[in-house]
Amino acid sequence: MPFNDGDFVKVDYSAWRAADNKLVYTTMKSVAEKDAEMDKDAKYAPQLIVVGKGNAIKGVEEAIRKMSAGETKKVEIDPKDAFGDRNQSLVRVMSVSDFKKRDIDPQPGMQLDIDGAVATIKSVNSGRVIVDSNHPFAGERMIYEIKVVSKLEKDEDKIKAVAEVYDLNPDAVEISGGDVRVIFGDKIEKDSKYLINKSDFVNALMRYMDKVTKLRVEEDFLRSKPLEKK
Repeated sequence: MPFNDGDFVKVDYSAWRAADNKLVYTTMKSVAEKDAEMDKDAKYAPQLIVVGKGNAIKGVEEAIRKMSAGETKKVEIDPKDAFGDRNQSLVRVMSVSDFKKRDIDPQPGMQLDIDGAVATIKSVNSGRVIVDSNHPFAGERMIYEIKVVSKLEKDEDKIKAVAEVYDLNPDAVEISGGDVRVIFGDKIEKDSKYLINKSDFVNALMRYMDKVTKLRVEEDFLRSKPLEKK
């Protein structure tokens, strides 16, 4: 049965660059283990796609719309429906001194945030640094093999799946109509990473689930045990 806007779908997929059949990403450990350059220690698990919400490239989303749970499909995707065409205006020349001021030693292949955008250093020569803010696969035709693992039906499962995207595991989720209460207990470390992930989770949930009108996040904090006096 085809999927519609707002459906929550878990998918496994692998992506290859069509030009040289190079594997560039996979959610499956079995695929990664066959490729010498892939990170064998990365976290491999099905990815959440919310149809119509733009959290997948257009070509992948369009393929998923026509699939059913348990189905596997291989598609080749044009640049315009993948990571876009290359934009030469996003390639610029900077001086090495610009990076030294930021305490950065620029090296070819390095990716970093420049003026709020992820950029790749293409070359460093005679004090000049060529910086490319295009997506690394802009202009490339891509091949995707997609497997629809499951469709999430329960709102509680959908909320937990969104939390999982941001490395969060709620102790409890309570739903009453459009009101949602999410509880993060004292077992979750409330460090700076947690605070950023929590903010991203809240924004994503409100964007993905139109029926949620009010979201309340509850947190438990424990005081650290004081040092024993000798």
